[in-house]
Amino acid sequence: MTSADLDRDAAPTVVGVDVGGTTIKARLFDGSAEVVGEWRVATPSGDLDASGTIRAVAEIVDAARRLRPVAAVGLAVPGVVDDEAGVAVASFNLGWRDLPLRDLLSSQIGLPVGFGQDVRAGALAESTTGAARDVPGGMAFVAIGTGLASAFVQGGTALVSGGWAGEIGQVVLRHGALAGLRVEEVASAGGLARRLGAANAREAAERVRAADPRAVALWNDAVEVLADTLSWIAAVAAPEMIVVGGGLAEAGDLLFDPLRRALDERLAFSRRPTLARAAHGDAAAIVGAGVLARTALLP
Repeated sequence: MTSADLDRDAAPTVVGVDVGGTTIKARLFDGSAEVVGEWRVATPSGDLDASGTIRAVAEIVDAARRLRPVAAVGLAVPGVVDDEAGVAVASFNLGWRDLPLRDLLSSQIGLPVGFGQDVRAGALAESTTGAARDVPGGMAFVAIGTGLASAFVQGGTALVSGGWAGEIGQVVLRHGALAGLRVEEVASAGGLARRLGAANAREAAERVRAADPRAVALWNDAVEVLADTLSWIAAVAAPEMIVVGGGLAEAGDLLFDPLRRALDERLAFSRRPTLARAAHGDAAAIVGAGVLARTALLP
């Protein structure tokens, strides 16, 4: 047995859980952060007190324990989340209000629970083992999926501000033809698909590549609003890198090439951040939940 084997075996095995509006995804990570188990179950509907969700996560943890001894669990959930208090302040898609999810889950499974918002968990994943892992300065993570939100990490710590930090997708646009719409209604994957009448962002991108005039126009709207949004982040937080993830980021250069040009046009007297695609893709929140689990074991 090598010293690396000893280090791996000594490090804790943890479970990372990402609760979404329709699906609960979980992974079992060994001491080397390798995935040794994976689960996906439906998020209980009408679960306003989160009791069904807690039971579902507890069942996953039981299954994980049959594979390896589990030291801790990390739980990432959507919405306005007070990571430090362990409370889901307002998870709108799930109907949760002021629920102490960290303590509820910990009591159910008898293990330490690291807890946080899904976008901040994604930011932790990208800053520790993802696109920003070698970036010494601060980083911002922008998730462009069903909605649009951001998170900021400096020195390994995410900005929380009672759970309200990063909700940039809720800013209301005030000028031009898009006035009255929120940023995420125009620039998120879900918002773009709805405006176009497409099934998802992938279909929207395919229609742009096929030069569908309406798709191109709405895609350009999204790029311009995203560039505005990232320029605000660059001016206020001055991150060294902005990492973009979520469904819209899967379009690759179709998004990033015009977005880089549009962002560059907007930055007059600001630190010019490197713009990067998320390395963990749609698994960022689960990987980040694993980071939260290990954090829960720190003294």
